[in-house]
Amino acid sequence: MTYTQLYSQITKKRSFLCVGLDSDRSLLPAHLRHHSDALFLFNKEIIDATASYAVAYKPNTAFYEAEGANGWKQLEDTVLYIRKHHPDIFIIADAKRGDIGNTAQRYAKAFFEEMDVDAITLSPYMGMDAIEPFLHYKNKWAIILALTSNDTASDFELQPLANGQLLYEAIIEKCRQRGTKEQLMFVVGATRPEKLAEIRKLVPDHFLLVPGVGAQGGSVAEVAKYGMNTSCGLLVNVSRDVIYAGEGEDFAQFSKKRAAEICKEMSCWL
Repeated sequence: MTYTQLYSQITKKRSFLCVGLDSDRSLLPAHLRHHSDALFLFNKEIIDATASYAVAYKPNTAFYEAEGANGWKQLEDTVLYIRKHHPDIFIIADAKRGDIGNTAQRYAKAFFEEMDVDAITLSPYMGMDAIEPFLHYKNKWAIILALTSNDTASDFELQPLANGQLLYEAIIEKCRQRGTKEQLMFVVGATRPEKLAEIRKLVPDHFLLVPGVGAQGGSVAEVAKYGMNTSCGLLVNVSRDVIYAGEGEDFAQFSKKRAAEICKEMSCWL
């Protein structure tokens, strides 16, 4: 998906909502929990219920890898389902890969060719060798971990370098020099909204993937206030607050309601 196509979906739906499919078997409604394909069946209902409001879905691969080969198949089935039934929606594999050389090339092939997602989250801490293989794919995106929403991000990401830059700032600067706004996004946590304005000075035109709204305490209003650009430039991810909004057999209707509420709040900024 191109930058223009993604922005078109945002303006069409008046939403920049990304729904995180962090589908944990132990948290699923009881009637699905023991089904062999529980994750896919759960995802399918969530997707159909929220597709009118979401411009992106972000399955976190860990929840599927933890289920072994069948879990990986359910991840593939989820991606195929979105492609078939909601082909306009952007798909992010939240895999946080970060290796180099042939390994990075194989990760890129696995996710961009075999699974056919639009984007993958990447850890930059081994350097640009961990990023560049993903930049060779047309209309595919590398989403770089920059300033994350967890408390211990300060252990590394906020550490000052000898030149006075913070580490996350150096990462953004280096990546920006090697990839365009059509290839790169950056992860910036919603729990640090004041930093979004500073990051916008470094990457005024790039999209930012912003987790941390909802259960982690971030707000749509603060993210939009500090992080929006002329092309919106935001994908705000909400996971638990949407997908676990309901607990019974009608769980998807509660997810739909919550997605609609978030979308309504977002529409005020577009």
